[in-house]
Amino acid sequence: MKMKINKVLSTLFLGLFVIIFAVKEAKAASSNGNNVLVCIDPGHQAKGNSQLEEQAPGSSVKKATVASGTRGTVTKKYEYELTLEVGLKLRNRLKEKGYRTFMIRETHNVNISNKERAIMTNKAGCTVYIRIHADSSHNSTVSGVSVLTSSSKNPHTKKVQKASDKLSRDVLSEFVKATGARNRGVSYRDDLTGTNWSTSVNTLIEMGFMSNPEEDRKMVSADYQNKMVTGIVNGIEKYLKER
Repeated sequence: MKMKINKVLSTLFLGLFVIIFAVKEAKAASSNGNNVLVCIDPGHQAKGNSQLEEQAPGSSVKKATVASGTRGTVTKKYEYELTLEVGLKLRNRLKEKGYRTFMIRETHNVNISNKERAIMTNKAGCTVYIRIHADSSHNSTVSGVSVLTSSSKNPHTKKVQKASDKLSRDVLSEFVKATGARNRGVSYRDDLTGTNWSTSVNTLIEMGFMSNPEEDRKMVSADYQNKMVTGIVNGIEKYLKER
């Protein structure tokens, strides 16, 4: 009788082990391969558009459809140029690793509002939505990287807020590891049109300050851009593995 019980227990434990292993394998497969679609939005465009659009679904508050962005204080490179350079490198790196990608834009001469960008990624069925930007300040000594996402109080992002918060933190921590940039933390913003209209897990990364001479020079260099891309990719993968 005791031998039968032991045999049954052994069979149960073996079955449990097989199930746990299968679940882990399934998660690994879904986090690195054809099931994942990463949407990349290189912020801004060659010409800003001051026409107004709703800040959020059903909102009476309206904002400019897309701002013109900032410009490097030393390099004179426009933010829309920098974000596309990094966005294309991010796309290529992700494709090399087996991920599917969707680019909001691949040229500068487009006219796509922030609301339209979010809706494009919603329709595409993005697993994660990465919005690439650079920052600026009147104080040229200010530096560092930050990520922007909605707060837990935002009624428009309830379904994805918690996951977006995790994605934001993972991208930020891995970016800092890869680049050595100053960590400026997570900024919870409920006034971002692209965030409010998105139904995908998303984050907006401010890679550094183009108003800071040192950071401006760094961000246009191929070596540092590769480090930034490494950080973003590692952050995406950390999120996918732990979600």
